[in-house]
Amino acid sequence: MTDNENTWDKLLHIKTSGRDDTNSDNYRYPYEPTPYSVLERLANCGLIRKGDTVLDYGCGKGRVSFFLSYQTKAKTIGIEYDERIYTRAMENQKTARSKADFVFGRAEELEIPAEVNVCYFFNPFSVEILKSVLARITESYYESPREILLFFYYPSDEYMCCLAAADEFEFYDEIDCTDLFSGNDRRERIMIFRLPMME
Repeated sequence: MTDNENTWDKLLHIKTSGRDDTNSDNYRYPYEPTPYSVLERLANCGLIRKGDTVLDYGCGKGRVSFFLSYQTKAKTIGIEYDERIYTRAMENQKTARSKADFVFGRAEELEIPAEVNVCYFFNPFSVEILKSVLARITESYYESPREILLFFYYPSDEYMCCLAAADEFEFYDEIDCTDLFSGNDRRERIMIFRLPMME
């Protein structure tokens, strides 16, 4: 773990490091936290603010939720299907310097709260599950019309193809993160899509 990773975990009074693939399979992928350097860039983009509600899909131990709550003052909710990792998020909740709520369950079964207007993904599951999740988000959008922004860190080609084929979602912007890591990996970016406010 780099100094930056240590520093933020200590500052936020949480423990979120380490990859965990204990319960991963072809549909639900291993836990791997988003690097704090990427989250710093996300928080500084100005698109997530106080008054927003962020839903983090595959939240793991809660890093994204705690960090964005601390940095942007947005309300954050994380959903996690792996009970053991969810328990770690709940343990972090007891000591964290910022507030975050967590839901134990499957992403494709979650009814999205009407106040959610930001969704975050770091390849938590297969494109088959993503399609079901996007359908849930769209359903919530039509039930309670509002602009919804979706942030996809390190998106796979399958994710990008799925989003390109989803008529309701439009490409909004991109946050380049290639300079944060060596190797000039073109996937080191956050792709932003949105469901625009209905006219």
